[in-house]
Amino acid sequence: MEISWRDLLTALHGMGFGALFMLAFSGAIGELYGAWSASPLTTPAPRGQAMLRVYLIGMVVLAWLTVLSGAYVIYPWYRAIPPAGLTDLSGYPQKFLMSSPNTIGWHSLGMEWKEHVAWIAPMAMTMVAYVYWKYGRGVNKHREMRRAVLIFTAAAFVATAVAGGFGVFLNKRAPVRGGETIHLMKGE
Repeated sequence: MEISWRDLLTALHGMGFGALFMLAFSGAIGELYGAWSASPLTTPAPRGQAMLRVYLIGMVVLAWLTVLSGAYVIYPWYRAIPPAGLTDLSGYPQKFLMSSPNTIGWHSLGMEWKEHVAWIAPMAMTMVAYVYWKYGRGVNKHREMRRAVLIFTAAAFVATAVAGGFGVFLNKRAPVRGGETIHLMKGE
């Protein structure tokens, strides 16, 4: 059983950082809504508030790891330029997708959307974590701010879903391969 170095880093980017970030939304949305739907006069549990702060900071870290690893590690491999005269473009995902009218849409729509919309998620979650860190349950006193934070959380979720969805389909159609082979296990 073996995997290439680029396959491993692509999996870490998408299924490691990205999938964990996506899974964390269920907890974040539930906790934020629960924390801010209660009466502003109720006293928050300090431990619960601290845990939500740590949870949101963890989400921010995952979001930035996902986007930065995609932009600065995976994307340069995706855009690699093949040598002149090469006919087998399977090792050059962008050029492979652009080589056929049947697959060019995966690059021109899929990758273009993925590389731009993905940046919304970490920026939005950074704002959400900052507002919760600064105001905590006190944001209940500011209805519009509370609504904005929940909308930014939802926007981060949608951006992550779009980028992740396109990422899965792009990697299925034109995977980023290459690099040193890592042997995980030897067969019998």
